[in-house]
Amino acid sequence: MGIVGLPNVGKSTLFNALLKKQQAYVANFPFATIEPNIGIVPVPDPRLAKLAEIIKISENLDHLPPEVPATVEFVDIAGLIKGASQGEGLGNKFLSHIREVDLICHVVRDFNDPDIIKSGSVDPKSDFEIVKTELDLADLDHPDAPPFSQKPVLIALNVDEGDLKNAGQKEKEFAVKTGLKEDQVITICAKTEAELADLPPEDQVAYLEALGTRHSGLERLIKKAFSTLGLITFLTAGEKEVRAWTIKNGINALGAAGVIHTDFIKKFIKADVVNFEDFIQLGWKKAREDGKVRSEGRDYIVKDGEVIEFKIGS
Repeated sequence: MGIVGLPNVGKSTLFNALLKKQQAYVANFPFATIEPNIGIVPVPDPRLAKLAEIIKISENLDHLPPEVPATVEFVDIAGLIKGASQGEGLGNKFLSHIREVDLICHVVRDFNDPDIIKSGSVDPKSDFEIVKTELDLADLDHPDAPPFSQKPVLIALNVDEGDLKNAGQKEKEFAVKTGLKEDQVITICAKTEAELADLPPEDQVAYLEALGTRHSGLERLIKKAFSTLGLITFLTAGEKEVRAWTIKNGINALGAAGVIHTDFIKKFIKADVVNFEDFIQLGWKKAREDGKVRSEGRDYIVKDGEVIEFKIGS
C-alpha cells in the first residue's frame, strides 16, 4: 500500500507509527533488511494467540510456540504537489513509486494545528481532489502505464484527537462529499498513533478507552488494507510456530500449499482442514478423533481462518 498526500498532512507521522510496529515485529522475528521508506507491519490477528495456547496444551510444551502474523507492506511516498503530473516537486519520481503499489492510501488533513504550515492544503475534500487530479492527469500523459484509476483507494482522514469519538460520523460525511464508499474512509489521529506506539499493549487499551474508542485507527487501516486487496489468511499450527499465511480470496488448496513452499504444488496429496473454532476447542488429535477434520483435494477453495495441515508426498 502506498501512502500519498500533500505535504504536511501527517503522512510522516503516520508512517513513523507504522515503523514502530514494524520494529516490534522484527524484534520478535528475523527479517531481511528493508529500505527506510518501506514499513512491513503485522496484521492484527488475535486468533494466533489462541492457537499458540492450544498447541502448548495439546503438545505438552513448556513454552508458547512463536506467532507469525500476515503482513502488509506500506510505502511512504514523498508529498505530492499541484503540478506533479508535469514534473513539479520531483513529481515524476514520486508518481513512478505509486505505480508500483497495489493500493493507494490518501492521507488528508482534517486537524487544526496553526504551527504546521498547510503547504497547499485547503480542506480534506480539496486535498484529496488535488492529488487525485494529478494522478488522473498522469494517466492521460502515460496511456501505456498501469493506470492509477484502476488501483483501489483508501482515505486516512487525519483528525484531532478529540474527534476520534465521532469517527463514524466523520467517515460518513467525507464519503458523501467525495462520492466514495463509507468503508473506504478510516478516521485516524496520526499524532495519537505515534504516541500509542510507544506504550505497552495494556496502556494502549486504556488510552484508547479514555478517548472514547476501542480500536487503534492504525490497526483498522492495516486490516482494511488487507481486505481491500482481496486477501485472506489460512492458519497452520504446530510446535515450531503458529502462522497466518496470506492468500488471495478464492484460491484453492493447491495454490495455498504453494504459498508455504513451491515444492508442495508438485507433491500435493491432500489438505486436512478444520474450522478455527473446532480447533480451539479440541486441538489436532481430538479434532481428528471427533471427525472435525476434513480431507480436501487440490480444488478445494480455502476459507479465511481455516486451520490446515497439508499432506505432501516424498
